[in-house]
Amino acid sequence: MIKYTVEEIMEYVEENDVKFIRLAFSDVFGVQKNIAIMPGELRRAFDHGERFDANLIHGYEDPDHSELYLLPDPNTMNILPWRPQEGRVIRFYCSIIKSDGSPYRFDYRRFLQRTVEECKQAGFMARIGLSSEFYLFNTDDEGNPTDIPLDQGGYFDIAPLDRCENIRREICLTLEEMGVEPKSSHHEIGPGQNEIDFVGADALTSADNFMTYKNVIGAIAARNGVCASFDPKPIHGKPGNGLHLKISLFHCGESLLKTDPEKHHYFLAGVLNHMRDLTAFLNTQMESYERFGQNEAPKYITWSKQNRSRLLRLYDGESSSNDGFILRSPDSGINPYIAFAVILQAGLAGIREKAVLMDPLDKPSTEIDDKERMKLKQLPLSLVEAIDCAEGSDFITSLQDYDILHKFIKNIQEKENV
Repeated sequence: MIKYTVEEIMEYVEENDVKFIRLAFSDVFGVQKNIAIMPGELRRAFDHGERFDANLIHGYEDPDHSELYLLPDPNTMNILPWRPQEGRVIRFYCSIIKSDGSPYRFDYRRFLQRTVEECKQAGFMARIGLSSEFYLFNTDDEGNPTDIPLDQGGYFDIAPLDRCENIRREICLTLEEMGVEPKSSHHEIGPGQNEIDFVGADALTSADNFMTYKNVIGAIAARNGVCASFDPKPIHGKPGNGLHLKISLFHCGESLLKTDPEKHHYFLAGVLNHMRDLTAFLNTQMESYERFGQNEAPKYITWSKQNRSRLLRLYDGESSSNDGFILRSPDSGINPYIAFAVILQAGLAGIREKAVLMDPLDKPSTEIDDKERMKLKQLPLSLVEAIDCAEGSDFITSLQDYDILHKFIKNIQEKENV
């Protein structure tokens, strides 16, 4: 990530015809919000923040702090390439502060920042790569979304069956221009379904990148007269949209799996042992649970080095920089700051407790008999069950930032009417 000073940014704005500055942040559900300010207001925003009405944003309702402030992070500056080149638009992600300049306790991005610092103190850092699926749907004559997929293509299809390829190309080029590096893209199994994988980054940057990714896909889709959907199950009977997280742990630039395999296994054990506690934060909608056990989406809490369909797959890369594991249960309805933080917190708990890693399950699912299957732990199979697991979890309630997670659950319950 390129690091900028405030002075460098002010100079850039003046010399590059920047006319609008978007100050962006996430609501509790992971939906991006922003306000656009003019160049003459940017210095004040860096010094004091930009005010907004907190009670009108989901997850920030607080009778004690109805006015909060957006403090732009200079290291997150991006040009929005789909906006005009004359009178450019740039965007920053922001921290949330109170009127006296102190941090606001329900700042979801700051929750992840604190967690990243805890990982550093525990002797490692995490990189997170993302593999995200989404559908493209046609719109009607007035531009409203329909339930008609853009094509009837299938896995790895090409044109003319794949009518999404030019949109994926435009998305990838735009992401690359914004510093989010795509690795690959292809048509997925469902009609009008796509997948884009992008290169891992430190946890905070990756969360910011995911927010950028969804924003770019929405903007490029709309520019092409279609609508993008990240919903976990947008078409009944067809594959859902998953979000696979590739997590790699490092110590002093070397893979933790190589330098300290015991600590790495403690981390994995912590994640697996707390998966039922974590699921409400990784799968936040009622329809999220329709994916589990269908079309290769996991249902059981298992891991493997060999079997790609397991909840967690551990692998050794071609080089130590590619070592890591893939977590396959989340979907794109997450708030990435909360989701990444709770996963890392579960791994930290595993390290502290020297948690025992369960035996791998390498055999194909077709060879697992009913007796074996009965012994396997399952992911929660409904949002209600997942919330019950989180609320009854000693691990979740013991976290320093439990008040954030409690508020998140209450907002999810209200939104999903559970």
